[in-house]
Amino acid sequence: MFKPPELKDVRRENRTEDIVVRRGVITADRVHLKKYPVDNPVTIFNASLFVEHDDIVIYGRIVLGYFTYASAVAEFMFPVKELYNNLFSGHYTAEITVFPDNRFDLWGVEDPRVYEIDGRRLMTYCGRTVNYFDPSVRVERTLPVTAIYDGGKWRKLCVFRMPEEYRGFVISDKDAFLVKMGNELKLFHRIHMKDENFYLVMSNVNEDVLNFDKFTEVSVQDTTLVLEPAKFEDKLGWSTPPVKVDGEHVLLLHAVDAETKSYRVLAILMDDSGKVTAITPCYIMGPKESYEVYGDRPFTVFPCGAQLIDDKLIISYGAADSAIGIGEIDVSELMSILDSNRIG
Repeated sequence: MFKPPELKDVRRENRTEDIVVRRGVITADRVHLKKYPVDNPVTIFNASLFVEHDDIVIYGRIVLGYFTYASAVAEFMFPVKELYNNLFSGHYTAEITVFPDNRFDLWGVEDPRVYEIDGRRLMTYCGRTVNYFDPSVRVERTLPVTAIYDGGKWRKLCVFRMPEEYRGFVISDKDAFLVKMGNELKLFHRIHMKDENFYLVMSNVNEDVLNFDKFTEVSVQDTTLVLEPAKFEDKLGWSTPPVKVDGEHVLLLHAVDAETKSYRVLAILMDDSGKVTAITPCYIMGPKESYEVYGDRPFTVFPCGAQLIDDKLIISYGAADSAIGIGEIDVSELMSILDSNRIG
């Protein structure tokens, strides 16, 4: 369906050189929900983060019961300095701020990505639509939904859908966030089509979406394939919204191993045109700690948040779908690895 990207001399190897320093792990028993009759979520994972002054705000995906595994987003924060103290023992008061309330996220608000465009804080999450559990409807089971932080609370702006002529072929659409590249606004997303393939794509979006007053359905345009899985991978997905380093966009991706189905992490560089300019030749993170190896989804590291603090890239990730991991990447080391594998 999508034209393969023209990437020359791409070198990728099925091995991991883990460069992520684990700074801590946060489990559900240490997260206490306010304004909710149950003290703790059943689990919390796949979190995004945002640096606000001297604090790190965590946006965690919570599950309150396993019957339908329906998710919401709970927010809490801690001082940046705690990164270097002890993130293995603290307790946090969280508030549920984004939860299901329409037909595009009725069965869950999943895997938030939080980022900033033109000074506005945005969140794009995977909405489990009304079709999610309906066996007779195998289309648009999940769709990307974007919300804006407005007046101290989150307001849902829009849901993104493929053009109408393609919607009947889309099983799910997830792993999404918006990026301003030059003067264009693009949606990065990962589509599962009825040919049973997964496509790592980006699409053009009208910048007016950031100014909507009411919730709107938006058709994306000019969808292009960005990167194809290696022969040893089942699929790729976007992990973290980009951070700008030396004029280029650094993005983390997750990959599912074709044999073991484990999740590992790689990084790419993109220029302002959306062209991939470099890719790590091997994975830079893989499940190795006990809380990454064992859980509701074993052998999984799933980053959703990335922010620059000084010369470090701080990431938040889901650990085995059972906890929030906080990691740190030395930016100069990452850029050196990417520079070693520039794409001609």
